[in-house]
Amino acid sequence: MAGQHIENLFRRFKGEVVDVKTVSGGIYSGRVVEVTNDYVCLTETSGAPGQQVFVTFGAIESMAVTTAA
Repeated sequence: MAGQHIENLFRRFKGEVVDVKTVSGGIYSGRVVEVTNDYVCLTETSGAPGQQVFVTFGAIESMAVTTAA
């Protein structure tokens, strides 16, 4: 999912909570706080709440937006 398309998705959902799965199998859940052309920065909402995680676009396998019902 690398490239301009995933960058645009993260920009669209900035401030929202997303789940990101990496190609290595890691799963991160957090609020999108920063997006560049190379990576996305999430503030974790589970695991270690408040901790920032930086994920490069090349490492992302999939992402899903967490919506409140």
